[in-house]
Parts: sequence; structure tokens; C-alpha cells
Amino acid sequence: MLNKSLLALALAVALTGCGKAPEQTSSVAETPVVVTQTAAAPWWQDAVFYQIWPRSFYDTDGDGTGDFKGIEAKLPYLQDLGINAIWLTPIFEAPSYHGYDFTEFYEVEQDYGSMQDFEQLVQAAKAKNINIILDLVINHISDKHDWFQRSAKGEAPYADYFVWRDELPTDGWGPAWSTEVKPETVWHYNEERKAWYYAAFGASQPDLNLKHPDVVAEMKKMAKFWLDKGVAGFRLDAVRYVHEDGPQQRADTQGTIDYWVDFTAYVKSVRPDAYLVAEAWVDLPIAAKYWGDGKGLDAGFDFEFGYKVLELLNAGKQNAEFGTMKQENTTQADNLLMANLQQRKTTSAPMEFFSPFLTNHDQPRLSWQLEQNFNKAKLAAAVLFSSPGTTYIYYGEEIALTQASDKEHIHRRSPMFWDNSPQAGFSTAEKIWVQRDDLFPPQAESSWWTPFLTAQQQGPNNVAAQQADEKSVWSLYKFLIKQKAERAEFGIAGDYKAEFLADGKLLKIVRSLGDKQSLMLLNLSAETMAVPADLVPAGLKVSWQEDETPELNAHQLQIWQN
Repeated sequence: MLNKSLLALALAVALTGCGKAPEQTSSVAETPVVVTQTAAAPWWQDAVFYQIWPRSFYDTDGDGTGDFKGIEAKLPYLQDLGINAIWLTPIFEAPSYHGYDFTEFYEVEQDYGSMQDFEQLVQAAKAKNINIILDLVINHISDKHDWFQRSAKGEAPYADYFVWRDELPTDGWGPAWSTEVKPETVWHYNEERKAWYYAAFGASQPDLNLKHPDVVAEMKKMAKFWLDKGVAGFRLDAVRYVHEDGPQQRADTQGTIDYWVDFTAYVKSVRPDAYLVAEAWVDLPIAAKYWGDGKGLDAGFDFEFGYKVLELLNAGKQNAEFGTMKQENTTQADNLLMANLQQRKTTSAPMEFFSPFLTNHDQPRLSWQLEQNFNKAKLAAAVLFSSPGTTYIYYGEEIALTQASDKEHIHRRSPMFWDNSPQAGFSTAEKIWVQRDDLFPPQAESSWWTPFLTAQQQGPNNVAAQQADEKSVWSLYKFLIKQKAERAEFGIAGDYKAEFLADGKLLKIVRSLGDKQSLMLLNLSAETMAVPADLVPAGLKVSWQEDETPELNAHQLQIWQN
């Protein structure tokens, strides 16, 4: 088994995100966002995806590391929750614990099991009508990869498979997602070749030269290999940085857009219903470029949406790590949710291109940002599932899984809490992967896990406890996923309207389609809020509430439907 060393994903740039939630002084009347479907919807359009960090999901062989068989063992759990698809973060062989620097295009990470185990997982998921997409890293690979080793030696044809310079550029280079001029953050010296190579995400992850025809062809070959294994598509990492055309053109270049249009055409020729979703950590108008006028990628994550939800719940400012998000000054008159939906609607891409989510593996966990307030976690879930588009859940969000701290990224990716047994039911091992000091650099330490686990086991912070509580965060997620599956108004075709009432303390969200209507009332304040008698139209009945009272206690919600 490979010894995994923690490699820095990137130099996180502290860009300022969204500010404090506005306090509206009056009701805000907004025009509903209406989207008309003109063709049969693809399978992913109104689906619910569940993101899994395989190393942390479930360990079946007792070695302290999550594995393919563990994911397979939990398919009944995912089916019961109601999700339609799984996004697996990198599963290819890699020297790091995170896998975004893989050394093999056609081999699975041995820590997770064998290729046979992976194939069995894909088929078992398919049998339960659950599709699996893989995290595909095309922008860069590991400096331990055979290609880079040969390129450093100057061997043909590998010499130009990466981007090399004889001297350190001094003409304005810097981090790909900022305007900072600091060339040494992206150009790294190789002693063997006596030259500098470009690596936007750190020295251990050199960028591929995706203008080289051999490299372009190999990326297509890799995609076909995994599609032939039965995967339903790919989450495409760092799509913005494929072609760099100079220090002022490090992201979102026309060459980059053209690359993804070409890649999409090839993937669709192999599997027409394959799904391609872009990680473009940027404002919506720029992210929309990756739709490519209908010839590019199928979808892109709406990073702004999660920021807005956290802003509404007073979680403070957010940072755009590995991305570029503009700082917006909000005012009391702003309706963050309607503004987000209107912006989706008015970009160059159709609104269904954008996929809402709360957080992912590159961000502090939602519950940690909300100080593990279960009621606020429920409010976030309600806002998420009321938003049109393909919905994404990060593993553990359905139980408000938190983290010990944000000192290291590993805390955002630590094991799932299944029950109250030792190691939270994740593993039978005495020590699990987050406790192995040999995996991490000297400045990191693993002693945080035991006190964190002990503290979490004092409350209902696991799946088993929450499944037994019909008003838990988990139960609400299951309810909301069911609504999205069964009620058409929650789909992309449904009308959407959000209003802030009572000086911004009460949020009313209405989804409707034809004669079907779902109304959500969210108390954003720490006060008890009375629900005005005329606020809910006649014919609607309560389908979810915390207490058998007409009032909404602090950070509680009600859902009404006909």
C-alpha cells in the first residue's frame, strides 16, 4: 500500500466573499422566475447528487480507510435517502490522500480496492437506479507521473507535454485566480531539466500542455475508458485553467472554452447521455461561458448560491478558495435569492445549466460555519431544495456533520458519522486514516480526532440517531428529496418566488407549477415569529413543521402544500 503524504492542493487566496445578511425593512415583491422547457429533460436536470469523499465514507476491511466496498455497502442508505446519483472525488492512483494529483490514468486508488471492486460498485449502483460520475482532473497531474518524469529528462515525445520556460517569467504571472503578481507561485524550478514548469495548483501538480495533440488525445482516451466502465459522466476539475495564454490570460480564455467544446463533442460521441459538470469557481456570467452556446459542458456549479445561503444565515464572509468571486455590497433592499435566480436566468447559459449546492470538499463544512445549529442547517436545506436545478449534497450535510477546526483541509473531509460506536461506525480499526501521522507533514497533527469524536458522540450527530427522529436534519433532507422527486413544481420548470417579510426576519419561498404549489416559511431570526393568517393561501396544508403550534420558533420552518 502506498504511503500517502499530504500535498497542498493550492495556495488559498483569501478573497473576500459575501457580507452579512441584509435586514429588510419591508416586504419585497418580486416577479417569479419562470423557465419554460422546450425539450425532453436529460436524466440529471432535476436529479439530486450526493458527493462522496471515498477515503472517509465507510471502511469494510478494517484498515481505517474508506473503500469501494464501503460505498457499495451504503447504497441502501443512499437509496433510502432518495438520491439519484453519486459524485466520487478522485479514485485514481495518486501519491496524496486527496487524489487530485494522480499518477495513473487507468488504475484505481489501491487504498480503495481493486478495479473489480469499482466495477462491482458501478453495477450495484445502477441496479438501484443510481448513476455514478467521477472527478476527472484534466488540468494537471502528479509530478510523480511517468509523463512528467520523462518530460523533465527531455525525452521525446514527452518533452512538451507540460509548459516549460528556461527562465522564471517576470512579466506579471501570479496565482491563476487573482491579480497578484508573484510568478514563483505558479512557476517551479526542476533541477533535472534546469528549467521552470507551470503548475497553477502547486509544484506537485504540474499543468498539462493541453495544446499538444498527444495530450488532448490521451485525455479523450481516458474519458472513454471510464465511460466504458459504466460511469455516467464526470465532474471536471479546474475547468477555467486549461489554456494559459500569458500572464493576463490565465483563466477563462477562448482556447479553454474551445477545448471543452471539443472534449464534450467527443464524450457525447461515446455516450450521448453522459453528463459533464464544470467546477468553475467564478461569478455566474463567466461560469456560463462553459455552456459554449449549447456545444459545451452540460452544467456548472453555482458557487454564488451557497455563499448567499450562508449570508442569509449570518455565517459571515466567505472566501473563494481556488476561484474568483467578486465582492458584492448588499443593502437592505437586496433580495439575495431572487438576485441569484435572476442572474442565472440572464446569463448566456440556460438556467438549468447552474447546479446549486451549499458546500463541497474545498470549503469549510456548512454545519461548522453555522456553529452546528441544527435549526439553521434545516433552513439551509430548505433554501437549497427550493432552488431550481440539479441539487448537490456533500456527504454528511444531511446530518449536519461538522468539523474539528479549519486548520487543515483534512478537517473538511474527515469520516462520516454512522452511529455512536467507536470510530462513529466508520471503521473497526483502532486507528483510522486521519490519525496516521505518517500521512501528513510535520506541521499537521492527528491528535484532534479523538477529542472531536468524543465530543460529537455526546449528541445526536450521527445517522442512526437522526434516522430515529422524525424531526431531525436527516429526516428533513429525506422529506425534501422526496418532494423534489414527486412534485413537479420543485423542478426546473416550476416558478420560483422569494419574499422577505417582517423586516427581513421571515422568508417566504413559493414554488408552483400549474395547480401545484409548495410554500416554505423560514424564520431567519432568533425570535419567535407569528405567522399572519393571510400569509398562506387557502387550500394549502402543513406538510412539515417542528412544533404543533402556529408560531415559528427561532430558526424554524414550515412547509405548506396542496
